[in-house]
Amino acid sequence: MIKINLLDSVTERHGGAAVAVERKMSSPTSKLVLMAVAVGFLMAAVIGWDVISSNMAKTAAETELAEQQRIASELEAVMKEQTELQAKINNIDARINAIKKLRDSQAGPSAVLDSLRERAGMVPGLYLVSVEQTADQLVIKGNSPNEDTVTQFGRSLEFSNGLFSNLNIEFQRKEETNQAVVPTSSAGVTREAPKVAVLDFTIKCAYTASKAAAKDGQTTAANTAPAGAPAAAAPPQVAKN
Repeated sequence: MIKINLLDSVTERHGGAAVAVERKMSSPTSKLVLMAVAVGFLMAAVIGWDVISSNMAKTAAETELAEQQRIASELEAVMKEQTELQAKINNIDARINAIKKLRDSQAGPSAVLDSLRERAGMVPGLYLVSVEQTADQLVIKGNSPNEDTVTQFGRSLEFSNGLFSNLNIEFQRKEETNQAVVPTSSAGVTREAPKVAVLDFTIKCAYTASKAAAKDGQTTAANTAPAGAPAAAAPPQVAKN
């Protein structure tokens, strides 16, 4: 009778397969192939991660660039608007300065005449003939019966806290017929009206308009006249030619 041990045969078959696999894995070629596969996988993973991270960084950089360009565009618009506003402000300032200069130029002659009228009113018997202004220089012409009146008027101009300065007075005497006296006649002889001595004067001086601008510091004849001058009562008299 023949006996077959099946268990031993199965064990031997399985053991042979394991041995074969072990032999294949232990060979240098198999190890090299496995190592190459592992290195290739790791390299592919590193390259893939590098590509993905580079794309993410590129996307973030493009987003940041777009944001910076938007901010730059808004800033440029703001700067343009600011430039336009500054130009408008400069234009308005130029108009204001032009109006002030025009107002000063218009108020200049009236201020001069007011100052002279105020001082001439202090001196009875003073006749103003003409007032000529060139820039800040004045030429005042007039006449008076006596020299003291003209001198008193000149002092009122000189003591004006800088409103009138650098005075120069010139005198010229002449005789004129007294028109207030009517000629008389007796025994067929007509008598002429008597003649009176008249003193023509010319005053040259500098006029500082800024001294007469402020109300609080306004220079007037009443507070700048020399001591002993009479109070102003009558309006100035103007000679009739």
